[in-house]
Amino acid sequence: TPPPLHASTPPRLHPSKSPPLLVCPKCRCDDPTLVERVSNVRRFCNQCAHAWTVVPPAPRFRSIEELARVTGLRRSELTVLAEIGALNAFGHDRRSALWQAERAARPAGEMFEEGMTNDEGRMTKDEGRMTKDEGRMVNDDSPLPAMTATERLVADYAGTSLTIGPHPMAFRRRELAMRGVLRAVDLPRGRQGRRVRTAGMVITRQRPGTAKGFVFLTLEDESGLANIIVRPDLYDRARATIVESPFLLVDGILQVQDGVTAIRAERVQRLDGLGDGAAVESHDFH
Repeated sequence: TPPPLHASTPPRLHPSKSPPLLVCPKCRCDDPTLVERVSNVRRFCNQCAHAWTVVPPAPRFRSIEELARVTGLRRSELTVLAEIGALNAFGHDRRSALWQAERAARPAGEMFEEGMTNDEGRMTKDEGRMTKDEGRMVNDDSPLPAMTATERLVADYAGTSLTIGPHPMAFRRRELAMRGVLRAVDLPRGRQGRRVRTAGMVITRQRPGTAKGFVFLTLEDESGLANIIVRPDLYDRARATIVESPFLLVDGILQVQDGVTAIRAERVQRLDGLGDGAAVESHDFH
């Protein structure tokens, strides 16, 4: 019996077949008399007594219609996938994918009726359906405008509670910078006792029982996290703003202690213009 080949060595091919259908991942044996198919997914190598499971490749769908038909996804599920950009691989932007998802979920009806005439500026019977040769949608342009960057952001947070695109604060950064608002990453560079202003999305609100009524906030922007300390009297005055606002603008005194940077708040305001939907659900008072 020949010694096992190194894992990086390509499998030995028999002249009678190329490429081999069965190859042992341990000893790289490809002899069909030694490597057997136990079941649809199980394989066994008689040379090294190794058994393994074959993981079939993920299916490649040619269109949203095929995806819906094969997987049985519901309309609501297709809508979420379209809104968060998961269907963009089919060649659509998010709104076009929403249009196609609606067609896939509801193939009948006046809005999606095939067989309309071109005189009305609509699709004919043969247009807007998948061709066998091309495997794609023909003339499937959506009449809906593409999502704006802000709408994509809101859709990301609504569908997944996160975004891989720009942080919500990045859309206001130029305006905020003109108002003297510092990014979280800039705060540690400031001088102890300096009056500063920062803003961000509220991700935590804490009021420990041992803190004598002090409330601690964590704000997030595109550069990092900022720690905010709220005195009991300020919390009482601005309780509704602090508890209910997804984005806050904070004025206060910078303090650095034991390597930890925080702002002792003197004024807390709601930061509007970012949309409540473009925010994560904060962890409050745990």
